[in-house]
Amino acid sequence: MPIPIYTMYTYRIYRIMANTDTFLIQEELLARINEKMKQLNSMRPIPADALGRLHDEMRLVHTYHSNAIEGNTLTLQETKLVLEEELTIGGKSLREHLEATNNAKAFDRMGELAKKKRAIDHVIIQEIHEIVTRGILEDAGRYRTRNIRITGAVKAPPDWSKIVKLMDELIQKIAESKKHPIETASFLHHRFVEIHPFSDGNGRAARLLTNLYLIARDYPPVVLKKEDWGKYYKSLRAADSGNLEPFANFIAKAVDENLTLYLSISGGKDELMPLKELATETPYSQEYLSLRARQGLLDAVKIGKTWHSSKHAVEKYLSEHGKKDV
Repeated sequence: MPIPIYTMYTYRIYRIMANTDTFLIQEELLARINEKMKQLNSMRPIPADALGRLHDEMRLVHTYHSNAIEGNTLTLQETKLVLEEELTIGGKSLREHLEATNNAKAFDRMGELAKKKRAIDHVIIQEIHEIVTRGILEDAGRYRTRNIRITGAVKAPPDWSKIVKLMDELIQKIAESKKHPIETASFLHHRFVEIHPFSDGNGRAARLLTNLYLIARDYPPVVLKKEDWGKYYKSLRAADSGNLEPFANFIAKAVDENLTLYLSISGGKDELMPLKELATETPYSQEYLSLRARQGLLDAVKIGKTWHSSKHAVEKYLSEHGKKDV
């Protein structure tokens, strides 16, 4: 009798997860993340007002991007008006408004659970999903009781009767994982959406659970951006085939970017500035520095459509690559 596909996949990934000598994240990227984490930890406790501003910003951008990835048409500014001013946006559906307010409430709840270092279990998973889909799905917060097919997917999610067993296995593996937290968070995210335990809203729930796992381990939340949805889904498809490395690096880059944002609150040389301003203090043009940022050689983040970096990051780039470029 042939072994079910999902069982073969689970065995292969679980075997990888059990091997603590396996590192999926690029060495240079992981070193940069570790260095930033060390710097962030040295800044703790972060002033409450600064933490509050960071929370509000992450809450807004996470809500906007997570919903936009799923097809919500509210813009970032419209999402801000819905969340902060409780306004109704003309021409937008009730569902889109609910998706915005629900996701923001779920983000707040996720943050509360992370502060308490709560381990991820069935209760938390279903609670997060219930908040995200409240007033939208009839079965909000309840595992699906029917089989479904995802448009464009190579294979269908597991039979609904296997969900509780598969989720038990996932919860146990996450609890026992000795891997780097970012690798474990990546595994959690992918395996969750592959099991597809709910009839809808799995992507939104997965992104919140990923952040719950990371924040509980003192990492900043990650924002998976709408502009990167192509890379997001491509790396998830690679993980479907048993190769988690692209997705782990995708998540790691998101962690790296938000660490840069968190460190910028200290000001000084870590303050984020547009590359146009920073370029005046280098031998390079704004366009050239933007290219190096896209290549990942210059530590920078894109805010809106504009690349930002810091004097600290530019100085580091010049010390490591300056002579080669001139």
